[in-house]
Amino acid sequence: MVQIDTGVIDRLEFMSASHHTGRIGLTALLLVAGSLAVQADDAFKEFKQLNSSAKMPKLNAFVAPGLDGKVAPLRDVALDAKLTTDGAPLQQGLSWYVFSPVAGGDGKLPLVASSKGGSAAFQLGPGDYFVNVSFGRAGVTKKLTVPESGETQKQVMVLDAGGILLNAVSGSDVRIPPAELSFSVYSNEVKEDGTRGLVMSDVKPNTLIGLSAGTYHIVSEYGQVNAIIRADIQVEAGKVTEATIQHRAAKLTFKLVSDAGGEAIADTAWSVLTAAGDIVGESVSAFPTMILAEGRYTAVARNKDKIYQRDFSVSAGKNIDVEVLMKEQQPQDLQDPENGPDEAPPSAAPQQQVRSGPHPATTSPSPASAPSAAEPPLPAGDDGTSMD
Repeated sequence: MVQIDTGVIDRLEFMSASHHTGRIGLTALLLVAGSLAVQADDAFKEFKQLNSSAKMPKLNAFVAPGLDGKVAPLRDVALDAKLTTDGAPLQQGLSWYVFSPVAGGDGKLPLVASSKGGSAAFQLGPGDYFVNVSFGRAGVTKKLTVPESGETQKQVMVLDAGGILLNAVSGSDVRIPPAELSFSVYSNEVKEDGTRGLVMSDVKPNTLIGLSAGTYHIVSEYGQVNAIIRADIQVEAGKVTEATIQHRAAKLTFKLVSDAGGEAIADTAWSVLTAAGDIVGESVSAFPTMILAEGRYTAVARNKDKIYQRDFSVSAGKNIDVEVLMKEQQPQDLQDPENGPDEAPPSAAPQQQVRSGPHPATTSPSPASAPSAAEPPLPAGDDGTSMD
């Protein structure tokens, strides 16, 4: 069996995703504006994966095997890659790989040449090759035959890919610091065991990711506790999809005090429990800070063998201090009187902002089913470029 080097095997894989639409969860809202008329090549102009030139220099000559020692003239081979059939050739963000079709002694296809940048130009001897080009996590492979004589036509490879730019807010419009927010991108297809294939993890906000056209399952994590939102987002070929996910969560700071508004007592151990009694967070600090999903909780403070506790509520986007008094009776429960956590948050029709295309795609948040990261990333390529 012929194998391809594991270092490049995932660059030869092609991602496809079904257009599965999930139900809108009460905790997820996708905020978007309308379409922007921007050309496809302009939408990806700032996509830079490596500090390399847009045009690649010609690489060292390579003579394909099977010529029985004959000295054949080298042929110039030019290659372009496009996001769509009628799109313009990409001039940045591409990774090119050329393989010999004959397996080496280890049973793997040897890598002949590789380079980064835009359109490619190689000098190759007559024969057959495999050429792979990737843009972020999107990639395509085709067979290339270099003739011994005659004209060598320029090769054009169509990626059928687009891009996605992710961000999130807390509540309706509270900005989330980038250091507290991360995204994971999964295949939309659910396997028999209920897991999904991981495409990319730990994606920071405002990072443009190149992906094959299709629907993807996005998991957004705000903080390290339980503020997690999931949504299905569609990527269209030749377009940039900008998605802003709304977290129903808030940041809280806890203090054990002798009197209301007093100084925080040091050497205090904290536990935060849900209304069902499950521990969601613990800390040993005078000023612990936690990001919690909307709901009802109990804060338990332990200091010098004494325990104090207070019930409180979290409302989306309302960052507050929770003071626990060193007394038996605590202040009234902290809660938003207009929209308590027991009420369903206001809903809005999911929308999606798509640049460089006249027809925005539909998007809907998916049910909160936990994806699995057991599968390795699918296509290879660089992880994307921050747009900050």
